[in-house]
Amino acid sequence: MKKILYIGSKFLLGFLLVIGGIAHFNNTEFYIKAMPSFLPFGEFIVYASGVIEILLGILLVIAKTSRNAAFAIIVLFIAIFPANVNMYLNHSDFPEMSETALLIRLPIQLLLIGWAYIYTRQKEDK
Repeated sequence: MKKILYIGSKFLLGFLLVIGGIAHFNNTEFYIKAMPSFLPFGEFIVYASGVIEILLGILLVIAKTSRNAAFAIIVLFIAIFPANVNMYLNHSDFPEMSETALLIRLPIQLLLIGWAYIYTRQKEDK
């Protein structure tokens, strides 16, 4: 049962990353608006990060690449944290989301990092 939960949750995280990556192409303007204004090449960064999310989501569920993908996912989650802070600080730019929802996204990022960390602990699936 423990192995099923471990693998199932890994596939869920991989799936969420792939869906999130696809969203970068379906809702590009939203992601550009979320980025801190000091970052150049917003559209390129949004597309590149979408591709990276999709690739990492796939690599996470492949046993040979899972551990390295998990480390890279942690780096990705840290790298996108400023966008979540920017969204909260500029909440009026995101009327479709409440200020509270934007605030809650910040600690959720820590939970996602912890979730990815689980898959860094062993070279192969349990």
